[in-house]
Formats: sequence, C-alpha cells, structure tokens
Amino acid sequence: MKTLIIAEAGVNHNGDMALARRLVRAAADAGADMVKFQTFQASKITAAHAPKADYQKETTGTGESQQEMIARLELSRADHDMLVAECADAGIHFFSTGFDEDSLDMLVELGIDRIKVPSGEITNLPLLRHIAGKGLPVILSTGMADMADIEAAIGVLEVGGVQRARITVLHCNTEYPTPMRDVNLPAMRNIAAAFGVEVGYSDHTMGIELPIAAVALGATVIEKHLTLDRNLPGPDHRASLEPGEFAHMVRAIRNIEQAVAGDGIKRPSPSEAKNRAIARKSLVAARAIAAGEAFGADNLTAKRPGTGISPMRWDEVVGRTAHRAFAADELIEL
Repeated sequence: MKTLIIAEAGVNHNGDMALARRLVRAAADAGADMVKFQTFQASKITAAHAPKADYQKETTGTGESQQEMIARLELSRADHDMLVAECADAGIHFFSTGFDEDSLDMLVELGIDRIKVPSGEITNLPLLRHIAGKGLPVILSTGMADMADIEAAIGVLEVGGVQRARITVLHCNTEYPTPMRDVNLPAMRNIAAAFGVEVGYSDHTMGIELPIAAVALGATVIEKHLTLDRNLPGPDHRASLEPGEFAHMVRAIRNIEQAVAGDGIKRPSPSEAKNRAIARKSLVAARAIAAGEAFGADNLTAKRPGTGISPMRWDEVVGRTAHRAFAADELIEL
C-alpha cells in the first residue's frame, strides 16, 4: 500500500507568496504526494489575549500576541487560487487545513478531496459537525489528545455521516520539536486496534527516523513539516525538514513500503535463490577416502558449495561404505 506523504508547508511561507510557491516546488521535487498549507482567519480562531506556546515564544519572540503572530500568516482567497494553480503546474496535490468554518467552506469550494482536522480542533464540537457535513474523507490529528478525545471526535464525525472507513487518525505530539522520549509510537497501533481506523503519523521530531519507523508499523499517512531553511524566522521552521532531507525521507519510505509488502511467509526470494548453491555446504571428503572405507567423522566434513549432499543428511551417510575412492574436498556421492 502506498503511503500518502504530505509535505506540511503550513505557515512556513511567512506570509510571502514567492516563498509559498517555492515550497510547492520543493515539495513536488522531493516526491511528496501533497503540499499542505493552513487556512484561517486569525480573529476567528484565537482571542486577542491568547498567549503563544513556549516554542512559539522561542522562535518568534514575546513582544506580540498569538493573534498578532498568526495574522501575518493568513492567506487570502487570491493567495489560495495562486497556490492551487502552482500545485497544478508543479504536478503535486494542493491541500490545506481549515481552522474555522468559513475557511473550511472556501477550501471545499477550491476542490479539496479530504479534510484535515488539526490537533487543536479535535475537541471543537461545532467545527467537527461542520466538517462531517461536507461528506469528505477526514484526517484527524491527535496531538494533546487521549483515547477518550479520539473516541468522542470519531463519534461526532460518524453521527454527522462520515463512515469510520473514511477516517484516518494521525498519532501526533504537538511539541515543536518533539523529544524522542515523548513520541510513544506504539500508541499509533493501539489507536488502530481500538477504533478500527486507518492510522498515520504527523511528526514534529527532528530528523527523518520517526516517519520511516511509523510506515514500518503500519502508517498509511505521513505528515512532516517542510521549510526551505530551518534558520528562517517563524514558529515552525525549526521542527521542519529542508528539501534535501525531505526527499531523503520520501525515498526511505518508498523503500520501506516495498519491504513490508510481503505476504509474511518465509521462503527464499527470487533474488536470493541463486545463492543457495554458493553459500550452503555439502558433504565432502575431509581427506582421501579409499573405496570400501566407511564414512565417519574422521573422513567427512561440510564445505561449500551446496551442490552435493546436504550436511543435514550426516547421520544417514555416516557408517555407509564408499562405493569408490574420493579425493580430499571432493563432493561425496552415495
């Protein structure tokens, strides 16, 4: 099964559409399936007095509110039209997360084929109901959530008409960057088992190891932040991959997909079958053996190649009589 790889451009465009278009191209060049932005109206998603997260204070300073910070990162309808066109030209699927009902409506008008619920909205009942009413598949991020939160959100979506088979739940941790000790990757599989849903992983760790491991454990969707330069100003750059790193991650995931696609039955693969005769051993004469001499531990040994009698037949051969003379290292024949 091919993993859906989402390059999370998010707000790493810093409000600069030239930078946003370059992120689209970088995502396409890296081999991502989708490039995802964030669609919101700052005044609708955060109160004027809402504080920044600690990681946002570290990366953007403390002299402004959260609302002021994200207001600079809003994308207009014209910006979205430009990004949709850029994605089409670059050959990559446009995607965005809608954080409020009006933004979500605009994205549906733009033709998105699924809806992403960001971690912060998993307990937003009105928005979840609005999402369910769109009749599209849903990707549900679960940062900061527990199993009860996930169960409740899935329940709202189902009551609203979204079949469970059309819901993919992403295990996620919203600390930027996420410490490795806090990843708890086995939770992804527990979510799948508990709720009978497809699962994936939205990663905020440094590096590429965790998305690759998640695919090996059954993730069907991987989301990872993309930046052109981790040193750029802005809240999310530090926990993002640069283009070369993102491409490396994509290549590794595609390799893992092939490696876990087998049927689980242990058998020689077509590529290794030719090596059996080279690497396995046969019974050979440990020294010169005269005709009529009994085979035993003093005149038999096992050596390559594996084109003769298998050493697993040792007990069958020992005690039998040589029907002819054998030179040292010669394959034994019965």
